[in-house]
Amino acid sequence: MKLCRYGKEGFEKPGMIDDEGKLRDLSKVVAHIGPNELSPRGLKMLTKVKSESLPVVSNNPRLGVPYIGIGKFIAIGLNYSDHAKESNLPVPAEPIVFSKATSSISGPYDDVIQPRGSTKLDWELELGVVIGTKAQYVAVEKALEHVAGYCVVNDVSERSFQMATSQWDKGKGFDTAGPIGPWLVTADEVKDPQALDMWLDVNGKRMQSGNTRTMIFSVAQIVSHVSQYMTLQPGDIITTGTPPGVGMGIKPNPVWLKPGDVMTAGIRGLGEQKQKIVAWPG
Repeated sequence: MKLCRYGKEGFEKPGMIDDEGKLRDLSKVVAHIGPNELSPRGLKMLTKVKSESLPVVSNNPRLGVPYIGIGKFIAIGLNYSDHAKESNLPVPAEPIVFSKATSSISGPYDDVIQPRGSTKLDWELELGVVIGTKAQYVAVEKALEHVAGYCVVNDVSERSFQMATSQWDKGKGFDTAGPIGPWLVTADEVKDPQALDMWLDVNGKRMQSGNTRTMIFSVAQIVSHVSQYMTLQPGDIITTGTPPGVGMGIKPNPVWLKPGDVMTAGIRGLGEQKQKIVAWPG
């Protein structure tokens, strides 16, 4: 299934994308798409819903974050060997774990607001992994059983903030730095999360092109690793690192985003998102 939420910010309704790509209204079936609906029981119930029985939503409404109830927004750094190389950083011996503020979360087509004082705004296309069942001290072999689905994430980064100290959070957590969506695609539709083509364009120019097969640490390894240090709850999301091609890695002169630029990012089978950079209004 492809699950989503649509409508004005703060007033989104639950939706489903059918096999023809049409948006269908789920609001007569469930009030929200959240942790309960992403649990095995909730997903089993939703699989019984025939999409053709649901009303088609017209007028191309705004798509919001695909689900509610994100308690933790965990990120993994330097998880593609080529990206580590372009960043002039060693390949990590274990996953680099940090957090993005949940206040950074935004819809897949919402504007990205360049934060006040920003001079080095950058893009990072990533695979998002959504937890469906509690994961605590999970073995690698069992890790994917705890995954409800997958989605596109843009880990927008402010490099001058990020690199000011050894801690990355302040360069990753500003408002609108975490576009998620357009959909949450349930795990049953993603046969192999390590075989997904990925791409990101800036102003129509291809900047990132990769595949999840080149991850240093697989989705299963990441979920298992993180669960050793914090309990993952239904609704938590892990964004799993970016392939090469970020602005910081362009030689000899890095390229930074500026107001008016447009990012378009997609992952095969998971849809495509698009954001315009706008200046801080203050």
